[in-house]
Amino acid sequence: MTGILISLAIGCLCGFLAGKLFKGSGNGLILNIVLGLVGSALGSWLIGNFFGSGLLGQIVTGTLGAILILWVVSLIRGRK
Repeated sequence: MTGILISLAIGCLCGFLAGKLFKGSGNGLILNIVLGLVGSALGSWLIGNFFGSGLLGQIVTGTLGAILILWVVSLIRGRK
């Protein structure tokens, strides 16, 4: 149970970071956090433990996945 809560917290942090790093996301804090959760799962699935299995590696992987999700959402919405 603790592992799931930590993973959710890391996903929220990654969504927040991705929203700050990805210019033009304009989705709002809540949507960025939700997309960060999805992006963290996607990043873990695509990249795995490439950046390491520790906390920093999980944050980097999740943030990259969240940025990818934000980019796809911006393409769908037609923003630059």
